[in-house]
Amino acid sequence: MYHHSGSVAQQAAGSVAGVLDPQTEAMLFQRCTWCGTATYHRLLCPVCQGSELRTERSQGVGTIRHSTVVHRNTPAARNVSLIEMAEGFVVRGRVMGPPIGIHGGDRVRLSTAKDPVRGEPVFQLVDEPFRAWT
Repeated sequence: MYHHSGSVAQQAAGSVAGVLDPQTEAMLFQRCTWCGTATYHRLLCPVCQGSELRTERSQGVGTIRHSTVVHRNTPAARNVSLIEMAEGFVVRGRVMGPPIGIHGGDRVRLSTAKDPVRGEPVFQLVDEPFRAWT
């Protein structure tokens, strides 16, 4: 089993790459200089294992790939969603709105780079989703 040393974990937590920037309300991600893969909050590229990752700013738009409702450790139901961003990386966050109305395939836009309670990005729906099956 691989275990990070304390110094490596602290360096990763203090780095600018792949984190939320609350001062500018922007989401920062990393792009591998070797293969061009976009990733969020990693030490190495998940494709080529390269360590040369440059920091870029996300446009803040994406598509919900999966959403679930969580009732645990919270007074009210909340959603947890996996968002595929336009740049190609996936991030976990919360989408504002009633949990019943949030579905995979809905387009979202970054609303707040960092939720004050959970520290994860908060998104809002861009428009009414297309429901061909309803």
